[in-house]
Amino acid sequence: MPSGGQTTVIQRILERRAKRSPATHEETTATIAVMRRVVAPPKALLIFHDPVMRAQCEQRISADMLDVESAADEHDGLRRLANEHPAVVVTDSLEVVRKLRLADVDAGPFILYVAELDEAAEREAGLLAGADECVGRRASERELDARLASARRISELEAVLRVTLAENRKLSATDDLTRVASRRFFGKHFPREMERAARYGRPLSLILCDIDLFKSINDSLGHAGGDQILRQFAARLRRGLRRGIDWVARIGGEEFAIVLPETGYEQGLAVARKLRAAIAQPHFTVEGSSLAVTASFGLCGLDRVPAGERHLAQRLLKIADAALYRSKHSGRNRVTATMFGGGGG
Repeated sequence: MPSGGQTTVIQRILERRAKRSPATHEETTATIAVMRRVVAPPKALLIFHDPVMRAQCEQRISADMLDVESAADEHDGLRRLANEHPAVVVTDSLEVVRKLRLADVDAGPFILYVAELDEAAEREAGLLAGADECVGRRASERELDARLASARRISELEAVLRVTLAENRKLSATDDLTRVASRRFFGKHFPREMERAARYGRPLSLILCDIDLFKSINDSLGHAGGDQILRQFAARLRRGLRRGIDWVARIGGEEFAIVLPETGYEQGLAVARKLRAAIAQPHFTVEGSSLAVTASFGLCGLDRVPAGERHLAQRLLKIADAALYRSKHSGRNRVTATMFGGGGG
């Protein structure tokens, strides 16, 4: 049962609920500029057979360009590379270049090869060995400075990219305000939960819940107060779930989805009722004041997820959403439940 189509449809459903403008090119550029500005100079390691050339490089590289250290010899340099992971390596050894490129590392260093002769064949040999850049040992100081500046710039950009990718993975998986799973995470992983349950014929239930009259709360308390309510609301939901099994995602402004693997209709209904009660009492606290908050719940449960059903995750989401709608329009602060393919309660 492929998930691509289901994920796309679910994303469309969620995007209609919670529009989010993507970062502009200017915002991305500004963010990268800030990160490059505050990052420390990349660490560099010099590994030279020729002590004269090593000394000249040490003199040429200022502390604000690269945080440079020198290895005593090739063996010491390779040992330090394995332990210290410098961002830049400057070497006159083709063997060191080859060994670095053969090393099984996630992010190898930028390698500047200093050739004995400033000739095309020498530079070609360095590039074929795996160097990122080559320079002749008799190159002018301006050219050497330019090559080193290039090494720094590329190393900084790689470091910023790694940090950005790690942060993006974290932020795309986690809602920044409530610290539960994000809408994007739900859109990607809920179909996978359905696939797993279908593969093994296991039960699964989905709960959608929505804070009642949240616009009035925001209007009276302001957005800062509303944010406090959302954080407390998400925390109460999480406390009512099984750690490491059930999970909750914020899929709209004040709407949350709760995924209950290995949980059939009756057990899911019991969880939804417990969560409704946990929201209603005790009162929430905002700026030292007590505030009554309630929520409406819609449940769709399956005692055995069938295999081979098309768009099952999408259908489950729609049924739970319809159940939530009935709760909202039947007085709020209640649970409406539907068994997939059956009646409700």
